[in-house]
Amino acid sequence: MDEINLTNSEWYVLDCLWENSTMTVMELAAALNGRLGWAKSTSITTLRRMEDKGLVRCAVEGRTKHYSAAVPRARAVRGETRAFLDKVYRGSVGLMVSALAEDKALSKAEIDELYEILRKAEEGGQ
Repeated sequence: MDEINLTNSEWYVLDCLWENSTMTVMELAAALNGRLGWAKSTSITTLRRMEDKGLVRCAVEGRTKHYSAAVPRARAVRGETRAFLDKVYRGSVGLMVSALAEDKALSKAEIDELYEILRKAEEGGQ
C-alpha cells in the first residue's frame, strides 16, 4: 500500500468528507468557507487536484457533482502519524512520549490510556 502524504488543504477536504460521506461541490465549498474562509474557487481547484491524485471520487448526477473520500481515514492517519514522528521525533515514539511527559502535557487519564495501549500491544492485540 502506497504511503499517503497529504497537504493541510487536502486533510481539511478529506476531514469534511469523512464526516459527511458524500458532499456536493456547494456543500463542500460552504463547509470549507466556514472552517477556513476559502473562496468557492479555492475549494473547486483543490477538489480537482485531489481527484487527479486519486484522493477523492466524483460522481456526476445531472449538473451536480458529488464528492466522496477515496482514502480511508485510518490509512491517512497512519501516514500522517508516521510523517509527524519522522519529522519531529526522528521516528521515535519514545522521544515523543518523553517530550510530552517532561512538559507535563499528559494527564493521569492519558497516562492510564497509554499503559492500556501498551499492555494490549504487548499481548499482541494491536
